[in-house]
Amino acid sequence: MKLTLKKKRLLYLLASLILLCLVAIYYCNLQIDKTANGKTYTDVNAIPYHRVGLLLGTGKYLVNGHINPYYQYRIDAAAGLLRAGKIKYLIISGDNGRKEYSEPEMMRSDLLATGIDSSVIYLDYAGFRTFDSVVRLKEVFGQSDATIISQQFHNERAIYIAAKEGISSIGFNAKDVSKRFGFGTKLRERLARVKVFVDYLIGTKPKFLGKKIELPA
Repeated sequence: MKLTLKKKRLLYLLASLILLCLVAIYYCNLQIDKTANGKTYTDVNAIPYHRVGLLLGTGKYLVNGHINPYYQYRIDAAAGLLRAGKIKYLIISGDNGRKEYSEPEMMRSDLLATGIDSSVIYLDYAGFRTFDSVVRLKEVFGQSDATIISQQFHNERAIYIAAKEGISSIGFNAKDVSKRFGFGTKLRERLARVKVFVDYLIGTKPKFLGKKIELPA
């Protein structure tokens, strides 16, 4: 069965769009990887000192009610940095879009349960996205350098955003999950990296900024 000229054109257009999307995904991921190259650490003894750490929030529980391993591993990583004296203060930035849900407060509570002193922890309740968390780090908390704490793939994206905002940053990689468990998250990350470029292209701003919060010396 022969294709009509109209159908051929539609197929050509579809193929071109798919190719364009694949090229965009490849380019955006490559640029973020290049920017973050050599700036992430897994060894608490090897990572340089920064006065402030930025812990990126995530939900504590999975839909089945179990603890989210991404969450637990980030708590462990942040506590490890504080105990080792690799950061002095910790900003926890996460979603607090509903009264009954607060990632920063959940993370703070679990860090306190490990013996971390509450006086070194500051909460950012408007970290609805990684983009917002990093921009607010500078615009609200006044920080021009920091150690970002999350899984490596997430740290790399945050480091790219930080560089765009004039923030000197490194990442401390929390333990990752198995490839099988984290497949969906890693796939979404590829698209999230494209979204970063779209954000800067259209001039996206954080959902909230608000009053500045000063950290002690």
